[in-house]
Amino acid sequence: MYDLVIIGSGPAGLSAAVYAKRAMLDVVVLEKEAFSGGQIVNTEQVDNYLGLPGTNGYDLAMKFKEHADALEVPFKEGDVTAIADQGDYRTVELEDGEILETKTILIATGAKHKHLGADGEEELMGAGVSYCATCDGAFFRNKDVVVVGGGDVALGDALYLAKGCRKVYLVHRRDGFRAAKVLQEKVEQTGNIEFLPFYEVAGIHGEGMVSSVTLLQNQTKEEKELEVSGIFVAVGMEPETGFAKGVVDMDQAGYIVADETGVTSTKGIFVAGDVRTKALRQVATAVSDGANAITSIEKFLE
Repeated sequence: MYDLVIIGSGPAGLSAAVYAKRAMLDVVVLEKEAFSGGQIVNTEQVDNYLGLPGTNGYDLAMKFKEHADALEVPFKEGDVTAIADQGDYRTVELEDGEILETKTILIATGAKHKHLGADGEEELMGAGVSYCATCDGAFFRNKDVVVVGGGDVALGDALYLAKGCRKVYLVHRRDGFRAAKVLQEKVEQTGNIEFLPFYEVAGIHGEGMVSSVTLLQNQTKEEKELEVSGIFVAVGMEPETGFAKGVVDMDQAGYIVADETGVTSTKGIFVAGDVRTKALRQVATAVSDGANAITSIEKFLE
């Protein structure tokens, strides 16, 4: 019987793990991937984490993990398929059938990339269709690519790819961006980025590898064909909460309803990081969530 099972080891989960270990809780961290760090592992540069401007995302993630390792936080690889409130305790079921018993659960699973749903997207995933520019951008040096989206990630991806690609088409269904003004200005000043407003991806084509995309102008319904070698999708995230449906309250998008205390609708189950309802999803707020959640968990256990 654990005091706490933390599901996920991104910034929120690792922060919580450090605070839990310092509070001398009997804790274990579950991670379904082969490594910890969450989304920042695939981020070229984190420029807004206090005191560490211009830090490589992977390096920052490894620093977080090293901190937890130094405190001898136990980690276990496993994909959670279900959680349950058993009254006096909670259970966490893994994909291999193993069931962990615990007094409290902290959900810190973050979010995953949304897909376009366009024809050819699933078939060509990993063969020119990518959701991570920093992971796959090097394969498209001196080639033409498409970036889809209008937020910080999309514009950041376009700028990153523009350093090595011959041409970057930035496709967005509206004419305005949600991204920070500084990123918008940089995109405007980058000669090999072409903005295509009011366009949506209708199809992705290629035999084994992406060779072209079909765009649909959503105002005039005109179609445009672009010969490109890759398409980078950055149209938002969706929370990793499937295993918790029906156990805790969620909003319409599937984010777990909770404030900064991390307290959910179900006793003994807490949430931290990008997976909860919040206005700002950043490394700083995830780390803060992890610390706050452990404070709430300590009170609950007492």
